[in-house]
Amino acid sequence: MALHITGDPAADQLLSDDAFALLTGMLLDQQVPMETAFAGPLKIRERLGTIDPAAIAEHDPEAFAELFAQRPSVHRFPGSMAGRVQALAAAVRDDWGGDASAIWTQGDPDGAEVLRRLKQLPGFGEQKAKIFLALLGKQCGLTASGWREAAGHYGDEGSFASVADIESPESLAKVRATKQAVKAAAKAAKA
Repeated sequence: MALHITGDPAADQLLSDDAFALLTGMLLDQQVPMETAFAGPLKIRERLGTIDPAAIAEHDPEAFAELFAQRPSVHRFPGSMAGRVQALAAAVRDDWGGDASAIWTQGDPDGAEVLRRLKQLPGFGEQKAKIFLALLGKQCGLTASGWREAAGHYGDEGSFASVADIESPESLAKVRATKQAVKAAAKAAKA
């Protein structure tokens, strides 16, 4: 698997190679551009020296928040997002033996089970879990039965609804256009 989400080859390589980095990028994907969110794991690894869940979970919270705040910051809300990443790291360490990929591989789960497991993670609600499940299925080789159905419309082929559909600058532009259309429709519905 070779992801092309951030436009930065080193950041994309880390996402492609490390399941926890990819999970962390998804966690960070809120209130910042997708590219910024998914480039976050590389910044963490460069500043901490590792992206290992146990090392992150055990790092001093204040020092970890400072690491997030260094320019360029990992996220626009460094304190709260640093805490969320540490909570996610602790869950992966404690519940999955430090192996993030076990969330979607251990015990050969179907799509509904993978979705359930993702929703149990700190910071992963219904929508984020469905988007991540679609990313796993569309770009990371997940073959769990029923993953498309469990991912909802994010699993639809050619939907360009989320990060799961970004494979190039062109597909990024299509995802942005879809998101803008959804926001405009929601705004019009309120008016």
